[in-house]
Amino acid sequence: MTAMAHEPLTQAEVLLEGFLALDTPEGFRAELIEGEIVVTPPPDGDHEDDISLVLKQVLRKSRTDMDFSGNKGLKLRSGGGCPKNHAIPDGTFAPTELRLFRGADPWMPCEGVALVVEVTSTKPQADREAKRRCYARGGIPLYLLIDRDDSSVTLFSEPEGDDYRQHTTIPYGKPLPLPEPFAFDLETGDFG
Repeated sequence: MTAMAHEPLTQAEVLLEGFLALDTPEGFRAELIEGEIVVTPPPDGDHEDDISLVLKQVLRKSRTDMDFSGNKGLKLRSGGGCPKNHAIPDGTFAPTELRLFRGADPWMPCEGVALVVEVTSTKPQADREAKRRCYARGGIPLYLLIDRDDSSVTLFSEPEGDDYRQHTTIPYGKPLPLPEPFAFDLETGDFG
């Protein structure tokens, strides 16, 4: 029996293997976004309060019952020869009837996700640009960005290719209409 020669790993495969082997300190999150490993520290209390405000409204007002995860790893298509993106949104919503999170691997496909939420913190440009492109490539229908630096909330919708075709930005304090399957106005007066 002859030994088979192994194909050399591509740079993307080496990056992905290194990323998946990372052991981050407790509370830190590591993501692979557009070929770059991004490590973020634990969020501050105001960040978590904004997530809580969205979660409460979705659970109380949404037309469709939703499940929520605050730290669900999502595998998303990449562009330009990079390995598959691995993002951890601040919040991920999926219709309860899909039971999307039950039995899911730590890094699950994004099919069935209805909405992802990001609140800007230590790397706001990543939330505004790179993650927006990743979520659009993944076909996630809605991306809600709470931008604490700009005191604004943006809803991105209609993903197409590397971006969303539609977006609506409002200042804190104004209601933001969320389309189906949510179908309610998100109150933003307490964000900050």
